Formats: sequence, C-alpha cells, structure tokens
Amino acid sequence: MTDFQPIQVLGGGLAGTEAAWQIAQAGVPVILHEMRPIVQSPAHHSEHLAELVCSNSFGAQATDRSSGLLHEELRRLGSIVIGKADEHQVPAGGALAVDRAVFSQDLTETLSRHPLIEVRRGEVTDMPTQGIGVLTTGPLTTPALADNLRQFTGMEYMSFFDAASPIVVGESINFETAFLASRYDRGEAAYLNCPLNRDQYLHFWQELSNAEQAELKEFERETARFFEACLPIEEMARRGEDTMRYGPMKPVGLFDPRKGDFRDPENKQHRPYAVVQLRQEDKAGQLWNMVGFQTNLRWGEQKRVFKLIPGLENAEFVRMGVMHRNTFINSPELLLPTLQFKARPTLFAAGQISGTEGYTAAAAGGWLAGTNAARVALGLPTVALPATTMMGALFDFISSASPKTFQPMPPNFGILPALPQKIRNKQERYGQYRDRAFADLSAWAAMHRLA
Repeated sequence: MTDFQPIQVLGGGLAGTEAAWQIAQAGVPVILHEMRPIVQSPAHHSEHLAELVCSNSFGAQATDRSSGLLHEELRRLGSIVIGKADEHQVPAGGALAVDRAVFSQDLTETLSRHPLIEVRRGEVTDMPTQGIGVLTTGPLTTPALADNLRQFTGMEYMSFFDAASPIVVGESINFETAFLASRYDRGEAAYLNCPLNRDQYLHFWQELSNAEQAELKEFERETARFFEACLPIEEMARRGEDTMRYGPMKPVGLFDPRKGDFRDPENKQHRPYAVVQLRQEDKAGQLWNMVGFQTNLRWGEQKRVFKLIPGLENAEFVRMGVMHRNTFINSPELLLPTLQFKARPTLFAAGQISGTEGYTAAAAGGWLAGTNAARVALGLPTVALPATTMMGALFDFISSASPKTFQPMPPNFGILPALPQKIRNKQERYGQYRDRAFADLSAWAAMHRLA
C-alpha cells in the first residue's frame, strides 16, 4: 500500500486531523500540513493538532439533539476526533466536553505515530495541482493561500468577515401572526413577514439597544471596522429610534392579505408600523433567515430579544447571528455532496472553509473528505451520505443552497427531509429523525463496507 503518492491535507484542525486519520486507516499515505509553530495563528495557543480555540464543548450528547445525533453517527463510522473526545471527556451536564489540552495533545501524538501519516510543519501557499488534496485550512486561511484559491475558482467567493443573520425553524413560527407577502403585492410572495405595531416596535428597539454584545477577538476588530455596509442590527438600533424602520424593518408596501385589500384607504389601521422579514433558506422551506439581522449579540441575548418579535415568540433557532472572522467558500457553486470540487474532483474541502459550523461538523467533513480522498486513490467511487442522516443533510445543504445567499450552517434538524407524517411534539419528532438516521446510516455503511 505504500506505493501510493501521498495525499496532501492542508490544515491541522479538527477537519484535517480527521481526514488524515481516515486516509491512513484506509491504507493510503498522507502528508498533513500544519503551519504552526513555524507560522503562528492569532487564535491558537499551542502547536498541537485539533486545538479547540473557543469552547471545550462539542455540544449536547443526547441523540435527540442535532449535535448528539452527529456525535453518534461519527462514532458508528469510526471517527478518531469523537473517539478521543469520549476518552478525554470532562463533566459538563448533558454536553460532550473535553480536557482540551490533553485531547489535542493525544491526537497529535496518535497521528504522529501512525506509519502512514507525516505531519509536516510550515506554511503552504498553493493548493496541490497534482495528485489528491484536501483543503481544511478553516477560518484563518493565510492570505497567500486564499489568493491562490481565489485564482483557482476565478471568482470572488470568500467571506473574510462573516455577518450572518439567525435562522429559524419554520414549524416554530406563529403563522397566525406572520404572513407571506411581497412588497406592494408584486410577484410571488417570497418573504414571511412579522408585523409590529408602534408599542411593540418601541419595546423591541429599547431591548435591542441595551442587549449585551459578544466581544470580538483582537484580530477581528480591524476587519469589522470596514464592515459599515453590513451593520449589526443592534448598532442600527443604537443610531436612532427609526433607523431600523428605514432599513431592514421597513414596513412600506407590506400588508397582511388576510386583513383586506391594502389599497383600501379604510384599511390603514392594519398597516404595520415595522416588519421583520424572513427569507426561505432551504429547498423544502423548513428554515427561514431573518433578513438584515446580522448581529454580534451574545446568543442568549439574541434568543431573549428576538423572541419579542410577534410571530417569533416560540422560535427555535438553528443558527444564531454571528459577526466574526470566517473564511469560507461558496460551496453551492463549487462543491459536490461528496465534498469534491466540481472543477477538480481530486481536490476536496472540509471543515469551516466549506461552510459548516461547529467542532463536530468539522470532524464530520474531515471524515467524508478523507474517506473519499482515500477511495479516489484506491480506484473506488466516491460516496455521499444519505440526506436523512445529519451528516448527509449537512453536506447536501452546503452543496445545494442558493449561492446568492449562502452562509455557513451548523447541524440542525431543520435541514433533514420531512418525516412522512407531521409530528407536533418536538421531542418525539426529533426522536423519529434520529431513528430514521441510524437505520439509513447502518444500511448505507454496510453497502459501502464502511461500518
């Protein structure tokens, strides 16, 4: 098996670590490139692989939660990242949290001992042009490599400062309050509208203006300074009482069709004082994006304040709003569900640079990219996971979402195909999603001999 040309994996984070391990376990040699400690990162503190730079938590463990389902799918597929997380777990209530120093040190030593893995330190400025490569450089991709990637795609595809609005599960929206309509009733009713009267708006404005923000890291502040064209919604609120009403909450031309003809002059009392619009995020219409609500509020504050919006009082958020340094590609334009680049099938992308969010999602992308890279080397066809699994749904989403509005996505039940029958009880519904995912994953893994 050592006659293979080594596969190049660029980036030693969670995705790169998982990808390198899966390649080597398949019997194919791999070179894992990590720039630290030769070139330092502004976010990392050690030279270890798979360093957790933010929280030490991988999310909820229960399998009727999206993160827990993803954990278990990876366990069943032999993920080294989740295996080591289980081994170095620390008490954290219902979450899978780890001793981060021991966790990353163990992964570094384990990969370094593998006879088919070479860990090579130093910056890589160009993507592999020959052989098989896996790009897992994450949100801190160096400028030189980012420029090379831009030349490869021939398009301005990167976001260097991620300003994303929250995404809400459609089933959690109160449709007795929210209504579908287009402005001035022109064209297809493509937006879901949550109307506010004056008192509701003023209460929302005051709470938003006083809500607690998350701190940007030092290396992100310089980037944020130049992001005036995409202000956080809380910054708009602080600039004046009516700033949002002349911006993303503009009510002009929006009327609830259930309350009569908007052209009727006697119908003025039904015209909203302000409106929050939501745009459909996925093909099935299960996810809705809060238009213009990019924010740097703490996540708990987002939930508290945004649930003051009529129609969103019971909202389930599958992704909170963010504003931070985050380099990612426009995956719907560039990637297949196998995580291969359409323009170069021997090149793969995984982790945050592919448009997924979270530690476990990064490991999942590394697993699939590494598995498929090894299969290409072995002369086997690449595989895509069933869309009914959390892994499969995530990679199907990032490869098929609208390229015009694509933003990174964490694992969540809203991206899974709907169940045959509607189940109102959320816990029961999520349990059904889990059971279906496990059954389909088991059959798929057995068919491809990946179990």
